[in-house]
Amino acid sequence: MIKKVVDSLFGTKHERDIKKLQPYVDRINELEPSMQALSNEELAAQTDRFKARLADGETLDDILCEAFATVREV
Repeated sequence: MIKKVVDSLFGTKHERDIKKLQPYVDRINELEPSMQALSNEELAAQTDRFKARLADGETLDDILCEAFATVREV
């Protein structure tokens, strides 16, 4: 009974996880048109660009959405 009350107030674990991840999904979907415009060679070159950006101090979180959008198109 208490679980039902808590879930109704805060949502289930699944709903909370979805809510937390939705901004990432939205950003990845926004990148889809630009990724579709890239050739296979350009998509493959993204790996080197990501490595360079990481070497320059960006974090994995900084490139996360772009990396997922790239992989989705391969």
